[in-house]
Amino acid sequence: MPRSINRRKFLRNGSQAVAGGVCIGSVLPVNTSIPEAPASAVDYYQKLGVTPFINAAGTYTILSASTMPDQVQAAISAAAQKPVHLMELHKAAGEYLAKRLRCEGALVTSGAAAGIKLATAACMTRGNKSAIINIPTEMQGLKNEVIVQKAHHYDYDHAIRDCGARFVDVETLDEYERAFTERTVMTQFFNAAEGGRISREDWVRVAHKHGVPCFNDAAADVPPISNLWNYTEMGFDLVAFSGGKGIRGPQCTGLLLGKKELIEAAQLNNSPYSNTIGRGMKVGKEEIVGLVAAVDWFLAQDDAAMEAEYRKRAALIAERVQSVPSVEARVFIPPVANHVPHLMITYDMNRIKLSAIEVMQRMREGTPRIELNPSTGGGPASAGLAGGSNVIVVGVWMLQPGEDQIVASRLREVLSEGAK
Repeated sequence: MPRSINRRKFLRNGSQAVAGGVCIGSVLPVNTSIPEAPASAVDYYQKLGVTPFINAAGTYTILSASTMPDQVQAAISAAAQKPVHLMELHKAAGEYLAKRLRCEGALVTSGAAAGIKLATAACMTRGNKSAIINIPTEMQGLKNEVIVQKAHHYDYDHAIRDCGARFVDVETLDEYERAFTERTVMTQFFNAAEGGRISREDWVRVAHKHGVPCFNDAAADVPPISNLWNYTEMGFDLVAFSGGKGIRGPQCTGLLLGKKELIEAAQLNNSPYSNTIGRGMKVGKEEIVGLVAAVDWFLAQDDAAMEAEYRKRAALIAERVQSVPSVEARVFIPPVANHVPHLMITYDMNRIKLSAIEVMQRMREGTPRIELNPSTGGGPASAGLAGGSNVIVVGVWMLQPGEDQIVASRLREVLSEGAK
C-alpha cells in the first residue's frame, strides 16, 4: 500500500471491496508461519492492585457486567490472533445474527447505549452523507423530534439528544396520536419502564400509521431468550440489547436489530467510518466475534433450566441465612429487566443490629470480597426489585460454581454477628 494513501481513502476502498465481494486474503500475501504459543497469563488485577469479587449483584455495568462462558472467551482469544477487514466482519456478523435472531438486519455496537445513539442517527440521516457528517450541529432540513412517553425518560436520554434530537412528551394515546408532525423522526419506547399508559402494541401501531419508525430499548431484557425476536416481530423497527448482560458476551458490546434499511443507515453513522457521530464507539474484531459466540451460546440454553439453576442457588443461600433468628428469605423475579430469580432477605432490625447497607459493606470488605445487588438497603437497581433498610437482595445468576455456598456462609456470618 503506498505510504501516501490516507485513512479515508483506505476505508472507502476497503468498503468497496466488501460491497464487491472481494476477499482481502486474495490480494494480500498469506502468512504461513506457525504462530507462537500463547504466553502464560499474567494476573493483571493482582499486578494493578485491583481486587476481584464474587458477583452476587447482577449484570451491572459498574460491576463489569456478566462473566463470559468458556466458549465465548475461547472465541475471543482465537479472533485476537488474526487480522481481518473490519467491514467484512461487521457485514458477515450482521447477516449471521439477523438470520439467527429472525430479523432483517443486525449490527454489533459498543453497547446498548451506543445502539440507542445509532438508532437515532439512522432515523435522522437515512444514509444521507451530508447529514451524517453534520449532525448534531447543522440540522437544516432534518427531522429531529422524538416522541416518548413522559414516564419513559431515563438516564440514557443523552444518547438521543447527542444526535441533535429533541423530545416530545406524551402521556395518553390521544396525545400520542396528535404529537406527530412533519418533524417527527422516531418514537422511543423504554421496554422496562415502570410507568406509561400506552402499550407496546399501540405504540407501534400509531407510529406506523404515521410512517415513523419506532425504537425499543430492551437492553437488560433477556431472558427469556425469545425476547431477542419478540419485539422485532411485534413490529418495532429497531431494538437494542446489551451484549454483556444476559447474553453473556463482552461487556463493551450491544445488539441493534431491526429493519435492514435502518440497520444499514446505523452502520454508516458508526465506527470505523470517520467523521461520524459513532466514530468513538469502536467495536474490535474480538468483541464482534465474542458477541456472535455469546449469541450462539445463549440460543443453546433453555429458559426453564436456567431458572431452575438460579432457584437452586437461591434456595441454598436461603436455607443457610434463615437459621439466624428473625431472618426470612423469598425468591423474587423482576417483571422485565433482569427477569431471573433474585433472593430477597429481610430481618427484624431490633434483633439484628445492622442495616442492610452495613451488611453490604461488610460483605464488600470481607475475604473474599462479595458484592450484593445495589437494591440492598433501598438503593437503585432493576425495576421491580424492592428495597428497604432491612432488605438484602442477592443476585444469584452471575455466581460461578461453588460461589453460592461462599455467599451463604458469609451472609450467615455477618447477620449472626449483628444478632449478638
